[in-house]
Amino acid sequence: MGLFSPNYAFLMIGRFLVGVGVGFTLMIVPVYTAEVSPTCPRCIHEISITIGIMLGYLSNFAFSKLLLWLGWRLMLGVGVFPSVLIPLGVLALPESPHWLVMRGRLGDAHRVLQKISDSKQEAQQRLVDIKSVAGILESCNEDVIEVINKKKSVEGVWKEMFITGTPAIRHIIVAIISIHFFHFFQQAVGLDSIILYSPTIFKKAGITSDREKLLATVAVGCTNTFFILVPMFLWDGFRFGRRAMLLTSFGGLTVSLFTLGTCLTAIGHSDKKVTWAAVLSIASMYSSVASFSIGAGPN
Repeated sequence: MGLFSPNYAFLMIGRFLVGVGVGFTLMIVPVYTAEVSPTCPRCIHEISITIGIMLGYLSNFAFSKLLLWLGWRLMLGVGVFPSVLIPLGVLALPESPHWLVMRGRLGDAHRVLQKISDSKQEAQQRLVDIKSVAGILESCNEDVIEVINKKKSVEGVWKEMFITGTPAIRHIIVAIISIHFFHFFQQAVGLDSIILYSPTIFKKAGITSDREKLLATVAVGCTNTFFILVPMFLWDGFRFGRRAMLLTSFGGLTVSLFTLGTCLTAIGHSDKKVTWAAVLSIASMYSSVASFSIGAGPN
């Protein structure tokens, strides 16, 4: 729809539908990935996202050389190709073993786990873990069983969570609340706004050429992609620890954003070119993207 939009309203409808699809993807894909993939390559999901963003920057830079009426349409239309290829690829993917177990199809779940696990022992252990979550005895080895779903009233669920719940349930509640606060602050740092207005920031810093601003924006995507690899090697290779990476990430964001805001304020209130502020504003913008990628980002 974006490629062939005859007017603004048609374009907005297309962007709305894209947003709906992206929203579903952000909810479903991480869950499915966690259910079917071994532990080690799960981070490839986030790496793929950042590589896709970087390719978007590069393609936009290439399309910017075309006529205006054609360039922006191709920028939107190029997304058609992965949108068509992904559903075709999904047809070849296995069903979620969690979903199969919850419906009593233990044999199918075991066969799927044998295909997606590194060893038979890992497949068996994952099946045992899923059975435990589903309330199925570990000794149950039938291919198909009847699963009884115990439904509780909404009032009973809330009562168990906050009043009569066990310490383990309360611990889970605290963890869930903490995760939601983390996701709130993940968005509240405003990195998306910085990336969106990066051409404006570069212009304030003295980069006036459209081509140079686009190249500098492409470098933002490259920085994001490069530093998303850092936690993967530190976590798996050096056992640096996720908590330490998060603290480093938010510390770097605090310093970078404060420096960026200070420098842009200095540039805006000066009639002359402030070289030190221009250099620091560009450096702090790249460092904020790098700091976000190593911990605060959705790794």
